[in-house]
Amino acid sequence: MINRNLNLSKLVLLLIIIFSFSCKSSKKMEAAKAQEKARIEQEQAAKLQKQKEEEARKREAEERERREAALRLKESQSTAMEPKAKLSEYFTAISKAANVTSANNSINEALTLFASPDTPVLIVIGEYGGKKDYDRPTTIREYLNYLKDQKKNSNAITNLRMDSSGKITEVELKKPF
Repeated sequence: MINRNLNLSKLVLLLIIIFSFSCKSSKKMEAAKAQEKARIEQEQAAKLQKQKEEEARKREAEERERREAALRLKESQSTAMEPKAKLSEYFTAISKAANVTSANNSINEALTLFASPDTPVLIVIGEYGGKKDYDRPTTIREYLNYLKDQKKNSNAITNLRMDSSGKITEVELKKPF
């Protein structure tokens, strides 16, 4: 009987040891599963973050391209209008100059827009049946001095011809009717 009790107590002890190991290994397994789940969630969060960053970079690149395209369009439009606008500003500055020195300085600046000081200036005085009638041709130097003397700018720039270097080679003005 003692032997049997001893075997029984050994069996109980063995069961307790097995149970305690199984509880510990169960806890370890749960901890391992939790760690694996956390790692997977971190990987998914990192992937999601990477996707968001990539989408943001794509949006920024598209927006930058749109801004650059708009700027290129604006520059091309302003480049086409720039000589006309500048020349118009010079005409106004010369005709409204406070003194002769100021007018002469504006004339010299304006002449830098032209291929030559002898660039022809054509003034349209009428248009009949699609054909233009011009006043006596003059040069840009003479016209700028005329503006200085008359102190008024009543003619509007209708057309400019340019050479390959961007210099004005002909000016067409229109008298008000």
